[in-house]
Amino acid sequence: VQLQASGGGLVQAGGPLRLSCAASGGTFRSHAVGWFRQAPGKEREFVAAISRTSTTNRYADSVKGRFTMSRDNAMSTAYLLMNSLKSEDTAVYYCAAGRRTSWNYGTSATAAEYDYWGQGTLVTVSS
Repeated sequence: VQLQASGGGLVQAGGPLRLSCAASGGTFRSHAVGWFRQAPGKEREFVAAISRTSTTNRYADSVKGRFTMSRDNAMSTAYLLMNSLKSEDTAVYYCAAGRRTSWNYGTSATAAEYDYWGQGTLVTVSS
């Protein structure tokens, strides 16, 4: 599965932005999808994940209530709608896909458990 993240850019604090993760070359619908981010000088951290059939969504506490993740299996694309953006949301955002029978509720917040990664898209929030 090849992943292409897009939609990043410069946005003012409090504004919205939607990221997309387009998949090709595999069975997108068979994989859970996660979003992770990495700010300068920091470790990569979990943001959100969605199960194969959208039954389960999982969010980091720092984005809960502001970010919404969805997917369209017919389009082989996952989305991350980010509202009420803060300067601390500035980071490179990566989408990832994976599938493991051991995952609780079909998702994981652990980056090492994902098998496929996109190239990242930069989100810069100006205050």
